[in-house]
Amino acid sequence: MAVHHQLIRRPPRAVWAVLADPACYGEWVVGPTRSVPLDRTWPAVGSRLRYTVRLGPWSADGVTTVRHQEPEGELELEASFKKLGTARIFLQLRPWGEEETLVICDEHPLRGLGGTLHNAGSEALFLLRHRGMLARLARIVEENPVEHDRAGAGRA
Repeated sequence: MAVHHQLIRRPPRAVWAVLADPACYGEWVVGPTRSVPLDRTWPAVGSRLRYTVRLGPWSADGVTTVRHQEPEGELELEASFKKLGTARIFLQLRPWGEEETLVICDEHPLRGLGGTLHNAGSEALFLLRHRGMLARLARIVEENPVEHDRAGAGRA
């Protein structure tokens, strides 16, 4: 399993506000160039986002579904990308001191070709993806603390 962590200099409620905002998904997740909520209840269990991945002239859509969530604590997603199969992405938010959050990301393939071909090389790619993804998440949360704290207050 590919596990990576990032310390974010904001409390869990500020981090959760970004995770709970479907419009922010494409900003912090590495891979998608665009995301659109399919349900108005994100991040309720069962809610979904459609995302687009582009590589040069090629593009394809996938769907991410919330499988579990505990506000300001945990978000577990299943990302489905057509023939590649599905992956489980688990984000855990741990309070770290008074005003910081340790975010732990655990991702691994579940079904399909991704699961069949899963190996040490794909683990290394997941870790690189996590490094970029968690750094983006930290930047978004830390650069806009007031807006995200306010947004999160209405969603808790």
